[in-house]
Amino acid sequence: MTSQPQQRYLVLFDFDETIINENSDDAVLQALPDPQLPDWLKNSYREGHYNEHMQQILAYMSEQGVSPDAIQLAVEKIPPTPGLLNLLQFLQSHQQDFELAVVSDANMYFIETWLKQAGVRHLFRKIFTNPASFDDDGRLVLLPFHAHSCPHCPDNMCKQVILREYLTVRQKERGGASFQRVFYIGDGANDICPSLVLGPRDTAFPRKDFPMHRLLLESQGSKLKTNMVPWSRGQDVVDCLKKIMEER
Repeated sequence: MTSQPQQRYLVLFDFDETIINENSDDAVLQALPDPQLPDWLKNSYREGHYNEHMQQILAYMSEQGVSPDAIQLAVEKIPPTPGLLNLLQFLQSHQQDFELAVVSDANMYFIETWLKQAGVRHLFRKIFTNPASFDDDGRLVLLPFHAHSCPHCPDNMCKQVILREYLTVRQKERGGASFQRVFYIGDGANDICPSLVLGPRDTAFPRKDFPMHRLLLESQGSKLKTNMVPWSRGQDVVDCLKKIMEER
């Protein structure tokens, strides 16, 4: 029996404001009777400890009587970024070439819920994000993804560590074959760290005029060893990927 040819390219997606057009943590606040959080809760945020802060917000939502169904509905209503579903359609039509994964500081419940209702969960081989599930009282309990020693990232997640480890694991699983190219699509400041490990054949896609793009233009760009292609719509990414595929 001949084995199926391996996918040549790896595409990594952030979730908030990359796959979806909003921040999912902000969007679920619409399920509250009053979406304005009290000052004591807003002021409890500490730099680099956002995961802890979100744990407190989810506990507060439960205390305010927000049900699991209401949270699910709020997540499902979030719109995709412009052209994102077209991009996923393109990648699905070339599944033999592209392996997809999500790397996000949101949480597993939000991401899986949204991807399933959009009918695209099956396209992603792996989702790296913070664990989250409902407890017996109907409260969504959020946990940190991992611990790490990177000084530039939030305490619960360094996407560069995740990317490095995943590439190593997949190379072993693929019998020593690495991906020909890696593509990283993101928008936030925490998407810069993983982009810095990409090589000259890879591409970082920062969302135009969002923090990742601005920081790469202002200060971080000199550290980048990869190609940078800003995007506003999914079609911008499709156009770039088509060109690369034609170069094979």
